[in-house]
Order: sequence, then C-alpha cells, then structure tokens
Amino acid sequence: MERLKIGLIIGNRGFFPDHLCKKAREKLIKNLSKKFDLIYLSEKDTKFGSIETYQDAKKCAELFSKNKVDGIIVSLPNFGDERGVADTIKLSGLSVPVLIHAFPDDINKMDVKNRRDSFCGKISVCNVLYQYGIKFTLTENHVEEVESEQFNEDIERFEKICKILKGLKNLKLGAIGTRPDAFKTVRYSEKILEKNGISVDVLDLSEVFARISRIKNNDKKVKDEIKKFRDYIDSKEVPIQALIKFAKLKIVIEDWIYQNDIKGVGFQCWTSIEENFGIVPCAVMSYLSNFLVPSACEVDITGTLSMYILQTASDLPSAIVDLNNNYKDERDKVVLFHCSNFPVSVLKISKISYQEIISGSVGKENAYGAVIGSIKKSPFTFLRLSTDDNMGCIKGYLGEGEITDDEINTFGGVGVAKINELQKLLKIICENGFEHHTVINLSKIKGSVFEALFKYKNWPIYLHE
Repeated sequence: MERLKIGLIIGNRGFFPDHLCKKAREKLIKNLSKKFDLIYLSEKDTKFGSIETYQDAKKCAELFSKNKVDGIIVSLPNFGDERGVADTIKLSGLSVPVLIHAFPDDINKMDVKNRRDSFCGKISVCNVLYQYGIKFTLTENHVEEVESEQFNEDIERFEKICKILKGLKNLKLGAIGTRPDAFKTVRYSEKILEKNGISVDVLDLSEVFARISRIKNNDKKVKDEIKKFRDYIDSKEVPIQALIKFAKLKIVIEDWIYQNDIKGVGFQCWTSIEENFGIVPCAVMSYLSNFLVPSACEVDITGTLSMYILQTASDLPSAIVDLNNNYKDERDKVVLFHCSNFPVSVLKISKISYQEIISGSVGKENAYGAVIGSIKKSPFTFLRLSTDDNMGCIKGYLGEGEITDDEINTFGGVGVAKINELQKLLKIICENGFEHHTVINLSKIKGSVFEALFKYKNWPIYLHE
C-alpha cells in the first residue's frame, strides 16, 4: 500500500528547556518513519528543527505545501509556541487532518532544566487552532510517551483518518445502468455528492453489451479471466457459457474503470442483464470488491461510497448487505443477507451458483453468478451514508457489532450480526429515511471513520454505541 506523507511539527518555546526538543525529535522520527514518509525541517533550517517564530513557521509551511503532505502531526516536547504551530498550518494552505501530541513530565524532574509544561502548552495550542478555524485530532490521553502502546494506537487511528480524507479528494464513482425501477430507496443526489468532491460517471448497460459483443469467446483475455474466476471461487456448478460471460463482463468493466479512474461502482444487477445477457453480475462484483474496487448492487452509489470509506480505512474488502430478517426473538440480532455479491474473503466457504430469486422469472440458465456462503465470525464495523435532499448534505450512521456463528438454512450470502441496542438503531434508520442496505467491514474502525467524516467532512453522522 502507498505510504502517506505526514508533516511533523516540533513545537518549541525558547525560555523553556529547548534541549528536550532535540531528543523528542529523534524519538519521533525513529518511530514515525517506520509507517510514514515523514516530512520535517532539518536542524540546519531551525534550532533543533523545531517551530517557534513566524519565520520558522513560513519555512515549515513551504516545505509541507511543496510536498503536499496528507496529514500533520504536532508534537510538544515543551510548552511550545501556539502561534508558530497555528501559523505553520495556516500558511501551508493545506486542509488535512492534524494530530496534537504532547510529552508527559517526569514528576521527579520538575526543575527548571527539565520541566516540560507540555500538558499546559497543548491546551494553549488547541485554543489558537480553534481560533484559526483549524480542525484537529487529539491523542487518547492528554500527554503520552512516544514509546507507549497508546501512542502507537493513536498513530494507527490517525493514519486511518488521513487515508479516508485523502481517498475522498476528487473521488470518482461509477454507475453502471439504472437503478431497478422498484427500488426508489437507492436514489441519490449527484449534485450533493459533487458538492462534497465526489463525482459519478455513468455507463449504460447497452454500451456494456455492445463492447462485450466485440470480444470473441476464444480471446486470450477471456481464457485468462475464466482461470482467475476458477482460482477465486468454487465454480464447478457454473456452465462454461456463463463463465465466458463473466469474463467478458469483467474485462469491459475493468477497462472502463481504468480509463476513467473509477474507485468503486454501483451496478444494475436485475433484471436487464439477465434478460439481455443471460447471467447475474454478482460474481463479477464480488471479484471486484474482493480486490478493493467496491461494487454495490442496485446502483446504490452511496452504498458504494460507504464501502469505499470502510475499505480505505481498513485495507480490507467491504460487503453491502440487506438488514433483512429478525433472528428468532433475539432483539439485538439481525440476519444480514444478499443474493449475493459478497467478496469471498468475508465468507467461510463460498461457491458460485444460480440466483434462486431471479431464476423464477428469468430461468435458471440465465441466473448463474450468485455467490453463496456464510459470513465469517468476526467483529465488524457498519456504515451507511445517504444524500439527504431535504437537508442538502451527506448524512450517515456508524457503529460496530459482531458476526456470530449462528447458522441459518437459506440461500445466497448470509450472516447473523449482533449489535447492541439494535432496536434503537433500527428506529434511527427508519425515522431518518436510510436505505435497507448497509455496509459491513470485518474490522473495528468506527473511531477513525467517525472522526474523519463528522469532524473533518462536517457530515452529520449518528454514532451508535
């Protein structure tokens, strides 16, 4: 994965013990360089490479701007100069996440030569950043040692925030086909998305079919894609003609994605493609999602956006699911289901078969492509974003739960999720007009996602606890 560029600010205030800046800077560079491409002033640029004066701030701001850093970490080995820190960020002209860290004092070294007062300085820095309108993230504890486990956890969380915000810049999603007429629930506003820097490119299914028609069955690319599908998932039940169609569809979609820099797609999965091409596209969508091109069914573009954000934070595939059924009379459990297009990495055992619901209307021979399997037992994060025309914004809900090992005898892709206070969440979903789809990712990342979307993007997000 591409490493983030992170700018490092060492705050300093001259009449405090500035020798502490030198040791702190060395510790920070050693620690943070393992994870990031770290951008910082040298000791030739300023005293100990720290920031104190306006001239220091100008030098550092220019360095950050030139390197287009993805985030900024501010560390205070002593009280620090709040103006220097704030001016650096302001002058850089960058709108990126900012993490504020401060070193703890040693209670046995409170003399003039060793006393830090970073505890107090952090409050002062945050006050001025607030005045400047600069958003920032705090460490879990007010002061932390760089070698501590908590500091490393905070850095992991901050990295995810930076990745989300970077991923949302100039994001392009793709809508393939039109939404099923019966599903007004997945309507979305392109204009609200565009206002938030997210564009949607469209591709009509007729264009897809036309491009497919120009690919010969014995083309080497087709043979290669069939092998990839057979390596990816058990496809023994699938007729060769259906596998050929999967291969051609994947070739056309991936070419369009590549040519247009698309990061995720929503697909018209029923029933035009079954009636005009003779497959369900779920296996192709599953493959794309599994290799980090999130693919949502029923042209659910804001579902695709939700998949992309969770994937970006975790580096793991996301799955789009229906909040589909009650599980017995257990009020904190829900059956998650789709027909399905789940990425195989979220499933215990999987295979491709025909889609049992649609086969009743289009025929079994036209319905191969559904991914069948049960979701792995795992903690997970769920996220649902939606464009709200009444509010004129992107809104959402977010939380964590657990996929259980409860078994269900049914078809498609399925799993049972336990979510604390589920009935409360369902009321929130219904009363605020959210879709029947939600998105899951087998990771625990709600803190980073909430900070990125609520604080830095200003999206109203309900955090379910």
